[in-house]
Amino acid sequence: MLLHPDLTLALANQHHRELIAEADRRRLLSSALRALRACRARHASAVRARPTGTLASCEPSAAVPAR
Repeated sequence: MLLHPDLTLALANQHHRELIAEADRRRLLSSALRALRACRARHASAVRARPTGTLASCEPSAAVPAR
């Protein structure tokens, strides 16, 4: 089966555009996931920094020198 050169060029260009679109989607998804992980990490550190109320904190506390 012989393909017309214009048809072959059109198919190659379409495939190239599809590859570029797929790469853009992959970059967008990885950027969104990276931002989500950073947001979750900030939220987790903010939760850990809150006072625990009447319970003792599990985080190590700094020693205060005697006066």
